[in-house]
Amino acid sequence: MIRRVVAALAVVLLVGAAALALGAKSDDDGGGGKTYNLLFDNAFGLTEGGDFKVAGVRAGKTTSFKVVKAGGRPLAAVTAEVTEPGLADLRKDARCEIRPQSLIGEYFVDCQPGTSNERIPDGGRLPVQQTSSTIAIDLVNDIMRRPYRERLRLIVGELGAGLAGRPGDLSAVLRRAHPALRETSETLQILGKQTKTIEKFIGDAHTVIGALENRKEDVVRFVREAGRTAEISASRRTDLGETFHRLPAFLAELEPYMNRLGDLTQAQTPVLRNLQSASGELDTFLTRLRPFAEAGTPAFRALGDMSVVGRRAVRNTTAEVNELRRLAKDAPGFAKPLRQFLQTIDDRKRAVEPDARARDSGPPAGDKTHTTSKRDGFTGMEALWNFFFWQTLSTNPLDDLGHVLRLSIVVNPVCGSYQVKPSPQVIAQCNQFLGPAQPGVTTSDPTRSGATSAGTSDTNAALDYLLGQ
Repeated sequence: MIRRVVAALAVVLLVGAAALALGAKSDDDGGGGKTYNLLFDNAFGLTEGGDFKVAGVRAGKTTSFKVVKAGGRPLAAVTAEVTEPGLADLRKDARCEIRPQSLIGEYFVDCQPGTSNERIPDGGRLPVQQTSSTIAIDLVNDIMRRPYRERLRLIVGELGAGLAGRPGDLSAVLRRAHPALRETSETLQILGKQTKTIEKFIGDAHTVIGALENRKEDVVRFVREAGRTAEISASRRTDLGETFHRLPAFLAELEPYMNRLGDLTQAQTPVLRNLQSASGELDTFLTRLRPFAEAGTPAFRALGDMSVVGRRAVRNTTAEVNELRRLAKDAPGFAKPLRQFLQTIDDRKRAVEPDARARDSGPPAGDKTHTTSKRDGFTGMEALWNFFFWQTLSTNPLDDLGHVLRLSIVVNPVCGSYQVKPSPQVIAQCNQFLGPAQPGVTTSDPTRSGATSAGTSDTNAALDYLLGQ
C-alpha cells in the first residue's frame, strides 16, 4: 500500500516537472508584470500589498481598490498585480474568492486559473459572477452580541421590503458570498446528469453481489490481506499523516502546471491527426508483419532451447572464469603499453616517409587519419596491411589482357639456377612450354613491326639460341 502511494506521488512529481519544463516559455504565458481587475460584491478585509494567490501559490499582490458600477449596482474593483513569473495565467472561466489568512482579520485573494482555451489579457476584468466573498467569522460573532443583534434586526426589517422585489439578485449574492452553496449546487447538477448511470449501477448491483457470493473465499482472503495491510499502515501512521498533510498544498501548486500540460496536449493534436491519417498504412504493415513473426517463432524457441544448453555451459566454465580472473590481475600492466602501441601505429604524424598514395588510398573525411596532403605518409597499421596487399599484387598481376599467377615450383634441382646459355639437355628438362607456338620464341613476336615478314628469321634465331647452336 505504501509503495503504491509513493509510486503515485513520484509519477505526479515527474508529470509536474515535465509540464513545468514544457510550459515555461515566455511572459505571455503567465509571466510577471500582468494586472487583473477582479470584481467583488465587497472587498472587506483586503489591503494594499496583500497576497494574490493562484491555486494556493503566491503569484503577486493586491495594489488598489475602487468602487465601480456594473449591471446598475456598485461593486468593489480589486486590482491584482502579478510579481512572480510563470505562475499567474487566468483563463476566461477562472474563479476568485476572498479567503481569511489568519484569525486576526487578514484576508487574501485566491483564484483558480480555469481550463478555458482563452486567456484573460493583461489588464482584463473578471466578472462578479465568477467571484465570491467569504463572510468573516468575527462579523458572525458580532451579531450574536447586544446591541449588534438589535441593529441587525432593524436593518433586515427595513431592507426586507426592498429585497422582496429582487429575489434573483439576493440569491446570486448569497451564492457568491457562501462558496458551499455554489459547490452544493454544482454537485447536485452533476448528480442530475448522471441519473441514468446511477440507475444502471443500482440495477446491476445484484449481479455484483452474485459474483461476490460465488467467490466469497477470495473476498475473505482479500479482507484478511486488507487487515494486515491496515496494521502495517497503522504502524506508520505518522509518516502517512505527514504525507497526506502535505498533499493538498502540493496539488494546489501542481494545478497551474497541469493546465500548461493541457495546452501541450492541445498543441499535439495536429500530430495525432497525422498519425490517425497514417493508421491505415500502419495497420497494413502490422498485418504483413504477422507472417514474419510467425515464421520467426521457431527460431526464438530454438534460441530458448539453446539458452538452456548455454546456461549449463556457463556453469561448467566457472573454473575457467576464475582462472581468467586471476590472470586479469596482471592485465593492466600489459594493457597500457598495448594501448600506447596501437595508438602509435594508427597515428599519421608518425609516418616514416611521405607518400602521395597515402592521401589517395586513405579513409574518407571524418576519420582521424584522413589527410589531403601529399607530404603525409602511411601509418604503421596501413604499412602493415600494404605489405600483404602489395605482395598479393606482385604475385597475382591483373591487367586488361588477363590474370597471371607468378608462382614457380621447381622439382628438378638443375632447373633452379639461372643460366645464360643453357644446354639442349637443360632446355629439354626445364622448359615450360604450354604448346608448340611460343610468341617470340618459336613464332614471330606480334608486338614488333614487320613481324610477318621477319617471322621466319626471328624464329630460327631464337631456336638456335635456345638449342645452343
